[in-house]
Amino acid sequence: MEILRIILTVIFVLDCIGLTVIVLMQEGKQQGLGTIAGVADTYWGRNKGRSMEGGLVKATTVMAILFFVLAVILNMNF
Repeated sequence: MEILRIILTVIFVLDCIGLTVIVLMQEGKQQGLGTIAGVADTYWGRNKGRSMEGGLVKATTVMAILFFVLAVILNMNF
């Protein structure tokens, strides 16, 4: 069981580093004054899920869920 704990700890540390990098790579939610005038409603603004930004958001969600699951598992005394 100690080997499993070591493996999960290594995965947890890698997930923490990866999650930090992905969050820092994302753009801010502020789009400036262009959102007030409706200028931000472009092709890339409407199809954000298919862009790199959309991929980063999905990766953040998956890695955050993995972070919490691993944190709960590693906190158990097995």
